[in-house]
Amino acid sequence: MKKKSVIGKILRALLCILLAVIVVAISYVSYVLIDYHRIEDNLALEINDEVTENIPVNQELKAVSYNIGFCAYTQDFSFFMDGGKSSRAKSEDCVNDVLKGIESVLKTEDADIVMLQEVDKHSTRSHHVDQQQYLDDALNDYDSVFAINYDSPYLFYPFLEPHGKSLSGLLTLSRFDIYDSTRYSLPIETSLMKLVDLDRCYSVSRIKTDNGQELVLYTVHLSAYTSDGTIATQQLELLISDMKKEYENGNYVICGGDFNKDLLMDSGSIFGVSGEEYTWAQAFPVDMLDGTGLSLVAPFDKTKPVATCRNTDEPYKESGQFNVTLDGFVVSDNVKVSKADVIDTKFMYSDHNPVYMTFTLEG
Repeated sequence: MKKKSVIGKILRALLCILLAVIVVAISYVSYVLIDYHRIEDNLALEINDEVTENIPVNQELKAVSYNIGFCAYTQDFSFFMDGGKSSRAKSEDCVNDVLKGIESVLKTEDADIVMLQEVDKHSTRSHHVDQQQYLDDALNDYDSVFAINYDSPYLFYPFLEPHGKSLSGLLTLSRFDIYDSTRYSLPIETSLMKLVDLDRCYSVSRIKTDNGQELVLYTVHLSAYTSDGTIATQQLELLISDMKKEYENGNYVICGGDFNKDLLMDSGSIFGVSGEEYTWAQAFPVDMLDGTGLSLVAPFDKTKPVATCRNTDEPYKESGQFNVTLDGFVVSDNVKVSKADVIDTKFMYSDHNPVYMTFTLEG
């Protein structure tokens, strides 16, 4: 009888534990679903106004775009969503060290326009370091605009080191006066995959030119982790349609960012490691630009080819790793581009290298 009593107690205890786990799991799923929200579309953005000059035409200028990878991607970092190990930056000190490195790169490049992606404001994965405020303070001779890309609920995975809650966005900096800026929502999946790829947007910032027109700046970071391939197409369709209207209105258009598309069409053959297994790295559909007055600017130097992004299923390797060019620009036909290339940081501060182009607004 005693043996049966002990077994019964053990079974009851196990049942209580199982019920507790089920209750916690249901509560967590309910929290994620209830807390999930899309940020308001067509949202006016606050401008940190430091300069007053209009942008000149017929003068060579420089733009830089950089996905800073929430300041976690040191060379030894691999990311769990790409098959790697880590879900967070190593430490708060590490995040601050990476920020200093990014600051140094941007100050060295001394660009007129800077477009940054994956800039965390208050995220578990980057130890709650306010990267937007740091960069605003460090680059205080620019006008700046911050657009929240996503504000996600707490992701309790991986279990030993949860990715946590993310508040992250797009930071646009200009040495010329941004007088208006707006956040526009992009299409995303409606299935549960929206909890993985989160919200998506692009920001539109307007600068008056000295010939009475406008330079319209688009900063963007398109989706990567989609199960529905049509979503990426829909995002590009909306973005291109918007830019086309601005060009037809007589304005200058520059879009910079991480397109999460292979801008070189076959980066694997260029950089030596096939990308066939990486289905997210699809070629940019350049035919979508036909007849729009817009063209793709893919940063590339034939004599010294450098990719803009490394795959993060493992730490950085100088060879034998899949590399791809995802970062670049789309410009209107009245923007003459003289050069576009990759700034080779050897992925010291991000899983991306920054890119730049020199350009002239044709009067």
